[in-house]
Amino acid sequence: MKIVVYHSKAYDIEFLDRANARHGFDIEYVDMTLSQHTLRLAQGAECVCLFVNDPVDAGIARQLADAGVRLIALRCAGFNNVDLEACREHGITVVHVPAYSPWAVAEHSIGLMLALNRGLHKAYCRVREGNFALKGLLGFDMHGKMVGIIGTGRIGSVAARILHGMGCHLLAHDPVHNPECIELGVRYTTLETLYRESDIITLHCPLTPETRHLIDADSLAQMKDGVMLINTSRGAVIDTLAVLDALKRRKIGYLGLDVYEQEAGLFFEDLSDEIIQDDCLERLLTFPNVLITSHQGYFTRDAMERIAETTLHNIACFARGERSGNELT
Repeated sequence: MKIVVYHSKAYDIEFLDRANARHGFDIEYVDMTLSQHTLRLAQGAECVCLFVNDPVDAGIARQLADAGVRLIALRCAGFNNVDLEACREHGITVVHVPAYSPWAVAEHSIGLMLALNRGLHKAYCRVREGNFALKGLLGFDMHGKMVGIIGTGRIGSVAARILHGMGCHLLAHDPVHNPECIELGVRYTTLETLYRESDIITLHCPLTPETRHLIDADSLAQMKDGVMLINTSRGAVIDTLAVLDALKRRKIGYLGLDVYEQEAGLFFEDLSDEIIQDDCLERLLTFPNVLITSHQGYFTRDAMERIAETTLHNIACFARGERSGNELT
């Protein structure tokens, strides 16, 4: 089976090639996202392997099918970038990697909290310049603080275990109450109560029509002044303009983002010699209480190995006419 891997970086190639040693697929790597301009590269391939910012709308789904593509293998958990109905109509199966490493993303979330709270990123830069002053680095004990977790699936529940170990009090909101979280003493509540009582709010929910701009001007108005907000889920869960306004009014005291609403074309790329045209992102980067990472929450060696292995397992099952269990409908 021929596979075209879009938006492939050196690290993708390393782990996919290693996993492919057991399968022997014909893999072609493309260091570009899927678009109308790069569709032609999929000609003759039965499978395209995509990442979080490769869009598949109805038009692209039709053209992929016309090119002979029968399988879209997502090497990620999220699938909001794919029109599943259009793929079904054109006979394209879509598979994903539902669980590669919840620990990686949860640990990154806690890392953002600690770095923002104690100014670790600032301290690192200062000390390298010979500045050993502590002004502006005053933090708070996370022990005893109330943390609200929105979304308690695999990642949210791991975050809950870590935060519980740090002595935090935990609130949560999720349509499904996770027994592991309840056993830890997590209190499930309404969003309104979570917003009102939490010192820190961390987002671990999927992007759906219901969660798009879940954090908007109304929800921010219900939060404590100086709240810490962490997002390692999907960028569009947050209304960026509303968050900018809340930062300027000091409603948000700390903001940690590993995802961004308009990250496509920005994240995963080296734009250090470019003039970035995204005014919202550039404004966010001016705040001293904002820490942004480039969608690296998943990026550990353990997670990359699982992503590559599961992705190729999904493809191998499809090639044999079997179900892997990771099909999306």
